[in-house]
Amino acid sequence: MTALDLTGLTAGPSQVWGGIRLVPLLRAEPVAGLRLHREVYASECCGVADVGLSDGARYTSYIPHGFVADWSGEGASAAYGTSLGDAVPSRVPLHRMAKRRPGDRLRFLPLHLALEGYLALHFGGPSMLWDTWSREAVRAGLSPRVESAYLGTEVPGLADALRVFEIHPGQCGVLVYAADALGAAFAVPHPEDYRALHATLLQDLFGELIHQYAQYGRPVEEFTARIDDRRVHTLTDLRAAARAQERAWREAHDTVMAAELYDTSYAFSRVYRMRGFDLWRFLPPFRRGGGAQHIGEAITDRKGRVAYLKTFRLSENQVRRGHLLQSLAAHDWHLGRCSEALGTTPEELTRRIRDAGFAGLLRAPG
Repeated sequence: MTALDLTGLTAGPSQVWGGIRLVPLLRAEPVAGLRLHREVYASECCGVADVGLSDGARYTSYIPHGFVADWSGEGASAAYGTSLGDAVPSRVPLHRMAKRRPGDRLRFLPLHLALEGYLALHFGGPSMLWDTWSREAVRAGLSPRVESAYLGTEVPGLADALRVFEIHPGQCGVLVYAADALGAAFAVPHPEDYRALHATLLQDLFGELIHQYAQYGRPVEEFTARIDDRRVHTLTDLRAAARAQERAWREAHDTVMAAELYDTSYAFSRVYRMRGFDLWRFLPPFRRGGGAQHIGEAITDRKGRVAYLKTFRLSENQVRRGHLLQSLAAHDWHLGRCSEALGTTPEELTRRIRDAGFAGLLRAPG
């Protein structure tokens, strides 16, 4: 378990539109050697895309666009000429959502990397197969899992906020809040990349909680700088006081509002390895009652610092399902040992499994 290293990204003053708060993420310098572009699919108009993946497989879902990570240096302000490496071998095909493009480029499907990791969580069945395990489950795995989400266009106020809010100089990302609940984080390597991709947030996926908060939450307070004019006598004093207000806002934001993102340790799985950069997806610890938890994907540099980031906030029900699967896998899918560890009975654990939609994990009666 490792925390996200967001070194180089600093929070700027927030902007508020009703219940939506956007917090810009600023970089003093772009990430050298990496750029991010958008790839639009022909079937975007109908909301469904059929995209070719690695090893001849296909993935059909709502995918309005892909992102292309570019290490070629073409059009980049500062590039080291890095090149693409090989996909990391894995028992689970983690690289299916990422596909190489000609030259030093990699196409991946934003958020689908993270969602596929969550949906596949321990869903291949037990590592040790029992005689009672059905032949179908052994041959093909369990039935597909389904999770619901909302498009950004369906989050009330988000479209207006993105349209009217100022994009700051040096802005390379944004944190999206609804009723001051963090719904998503998005960061890219270069300010020009962010300007080009700013509007794509409307085609991203957001969790049920964020949709509800934006729909029913009250307007949130704007950040207002308060400067004691009795201590300001010169422009230097005014500049120092303004910077102190910016630091106070940033510290309050990082330690309180975004603490769930900055302080949580995640389980990372490498999807693709390049010279100088790695593409990951990550899962939270799935702690019950542990506050907001996010899944996501990131590109990091050699030092582990985040160059690209996109997250999705899980609902409490989604955290509960993840916790249940983690607990079952940790105890070799043995109901007795797992229920004892959870402080409950096998009968209650069986009920939880059924209520979570995982009845296929249980042996049929008789």
